Amino acid sequence: MINADEIAGILKQQIATYKTDVNESQIGTVIEAGDNIARVYGLDDVQQSELVEFTGGIQGIALNLEEDNVGVVVMGDVTKIKEGDQVRRTGRIASVPVGKALLGRVVNPLGEPVDGKGPIETKKYRTIENTAPTVVQRQGVKQPLQTGIRAIDALIPIGKGQRELIIGDRGTGKTAIAIDTIINQKGQNVFCIYVAIGQKNSTVASVAQTLERAGAMEYTTIVTVSSSEPAALKYIAPFAGCAMGEELMYQGNDVLIIYDNLTQHAIAYREVSLLLRRPPGREAYPGDIFYLHSRLLERAAKLSDELGGGSLTALPVIETQAGDVSAYIPTNLISITDGQIYLQSSLFFQGIRPAVDVGISVSRVGGSAQIKAMRTVAGPLKLDLAQYRELAAFAKLSSDLDKNTQAQLTRGEKITEILKQPQYEPQKVEDQILLIYAATKGFLTDIPTPRLQDWAHRFVSFVHEKYATITDSIVSSKQLSDDSAKALEAAITEFNTSF
Repeated sequence: MINADEIAGILKQQIATYKTDVNESQIGTVIEAGDNIARVYGLDDVQQSELVEFTGGIQGIALNLEEDNVGVVVMGDVTKIKEGDQVRRTGRIASVPVGKALLGRVVNPLGEPVDGKGPIETKKYRTIENTAPTVVQRQGVKQPLQTGIRAIDALIPIGKGQRELIIGDRGTGKTAIAIDTIINQKGQNVFCIYVAIGQKNSTVASVAQTLERAGAMEYTTIVTVSSSEPAALKYIAPFAGCAMGEELMYQGNDVLIIYDNLTQHAIAYREVSLLLRRPPGREAYPGDIFYLHSRLLERAAKLSDELGGGSLTALPVIETQAGDVSAYIPTNLISITDGQIYLQSSLFFQGIRPAVDVGISVSRVGGSAQIKAMRTVAGPLKLDLAQYRELAAFAKLSSDLDKNTQAQLTRGEKITEILKQPQYEPQKVEDQILLIYAATKGFLTDIPTPRLQDWAHRFVSFVHEKYATITDSIVSSKQLSDDSAKALEAAITEFNTSF
């Protein structure tokens, strides 16, 4: 039965509580669209970097605010936008979802998942462009961030909050260093973000697989944009990754972010700028290309204790052409970062991998980003290597060499061999110290060079089995005490007799 009184009561209640909402939104009109750029008329109050929405839900970012129109970069299929379409202001500055829910996921620069594992549960958003921490809000870089790579941790140490550039030609192992560093953070309480700009989807898939196998994906987020996607998405990718990292940093966590690579990023920004008719400068890059990268990398910091003491360490990757470090983008980034790891193709083809050129590579943080034990053993290492390189060049010219020179050459050869390391096998810092100590103190002179890798592998296992107190002491005190050094020498001697 229909109860008329009940229906009347409901209607009266709805009439009494009825509210009229005036929804005011500024609408513009597309006057031109193409090449992932749209010119829009009528959005007079739009803000710089504000998100706008085209018919069909495609989003864009307002970049050029001109007198009579707005230049918008389209983050989607521009062919679906035509002249006369309506454009709506969202009132939201370009932002991405952030938080721990993104860990273990592969997302695009808008924070949307592309790994087929379902939606990401997070309600928190953060603008992609944020002001870098001021001088007062930072503290000095003094905690080491171990990469697990002997050649880097000993000679070009990286500290938490540092920006260290990885630079080299195509195919010299730049990404390999970045991936090894991520794998080495397992159990170190460091969250990682890997931003892949303009790379093949198959490459990113294999990186994700490698990290998954190593158990590193649970603390890592991959932000990816392939080479076939619009330049606008490549332009915002590193900023989006940085915003995700900043959120974790301000919660007091240590974060490592890798931008792979900023050459592609600069090319994408140049494309966007030229299409927006901004005046070109050197190599057709826009005048603000330096500012683009400096405001991105300046956000890497070690925060003061009052702000929670979190850190964001950046490892930007740059690709050079035929080893030309003096090109425009490489010189820009060398001057913005706190040092560079320079990889050389000639070393790579000689089989020295990682192909780090110790002569040109530098860390401007230096020993303050190393534990005391590593500082002690790595001190003589750089000098030995420098002398070896100088002598090796002369040794090619002369046939008869005196004993001292031969000894120096042998030592340099052994050190070079011990610094080689297979990919995806990062090593704990206490194990690195054992090997570097043996190399610099001349304990490897009688070991045949081709067998040194096998020696290193078996020696570390031997120490863990029989002399575990040495590594335990290094881990707990961060120092190599006199007793530990004596015990280590005894261990090396004992092992060498059986080897």
